[in-house]
Amino acid sequence: MDENGLVTIRSAHAPKETMLRLETAVKSKGMTVFAHVDHAAAAAEVGLALRATDLLIFGSPKAGTPLMQSAQPIGIDLPLKTLVWQDAEGSSWVSYNDPAWLARRHGLPGALQPQVEAMAGALAHIAQQATTSP
Repeated sequence: MDENGLVTIRSAHAPKETMLRLETAVKSKGMTVFAHVDHAAAAAEVGLALRATDLLIFGSPKAGTPLMQSAQPIGIDLPLKTLVWQDAEGSSWVSYNDPAWLARRHGLPGALQPQVEAMAGALAHIAQQATTSP
């Protein structure tokens, strides 16, 4: 994690395959996919070029609601988001906000630490499933 709370992991797969694996992993955890934003496709629609840049917005109201009940502004960062992107050299990456960083950013009380840790563990597992070879 960098100082801004961003976790970035290199993927062993092309961007499309990484996104497919990511979405499959999210659904296997029983989470809801709320939206899929293909930034590169949107750029192409207006005649601009952009390397693969694909955002998945997902989560679990059961997990996120208690956090918002405690600090409603965390809703700006929930549901969770994971970005699959390709760098200039052609490598694929997955980036997401670390839940512990979000908890600090929004001043969540220590009593919610177990939920935040569970969320972080789930995200790490999902990212691993999306980025590593079977």
